[in-house]
Amino acid sequence: MQTQSNKNLRLMFDTRKLVFTALLAAVASVLMLFSFKIPIMPNFISFDFSDFPAVMASLTMGPIAGVFVCLVKNIINLFSSMTGGVGELSNFILSSCLVIPAGIIGRKINTYKGAIIGCVIGSVIMALLSIVSNYFIVYPIYENIMPIEAIINMYKEINPNVNGLLDCLIVFNCPFTLVKGLVASALCMPLYKVLRPVFNSYYRQ
Repeated sequence: MQTQSNKNLRLMFDTRKLVFTALLAAVASVLMLFSFKIPIMPNFISFDFSDFPAVMASLTMGPIAGVFVCLVKNIINLFSSMTGGVGELSNFILSSCLVIPAGIIGRKINTYKGAIIGCVIGSVIMALLSIVSNYFIVYPIYENIMPIEAIINMYKEINPNVNGLLDCLIVFNCPFTLVKGLVASALCMPLYKVLRPVFNSYYRQ
């Protein structure tokens, strides 16, 4: 009887996880629509808060749920893309780089402090890998839309001292991405603190 009760509870929790993940994906999709330009970045780069729901999903339900939120929000926004899907590809790669380590470390340590550590490490990883992904994947594809020289010149208009794409990515994109990850994580923490006991109680069943 107890075993059947646990199975029913697990099924109910899995259903709630699915609903909560879908809800977070919807919220992330809407937040991604409300992106805005940052004066210290070229105008083809925008800031949004859509990583916040993805981090929440990863911390409460695991990294797979977080990646799912990242995937859904970018698929939905692909239909209104101004970059031919390149911006959405970059967003998915970098968001996944944030939520995977955040979710793994947060669930491994399984404390509020552990979640903070996971988010900080995830933000750093996302920032560092932004250099790699942009240099080898995103910008080579984006070059089909805008010549790389024009891209570099847009960076130079902000800081004339940068030389070459790699220099631009290190000086501009890496710090920008780090801040974006930390902001999303900071927004997530108060809500996660409330929801964490609820999800942990189910995981212990």
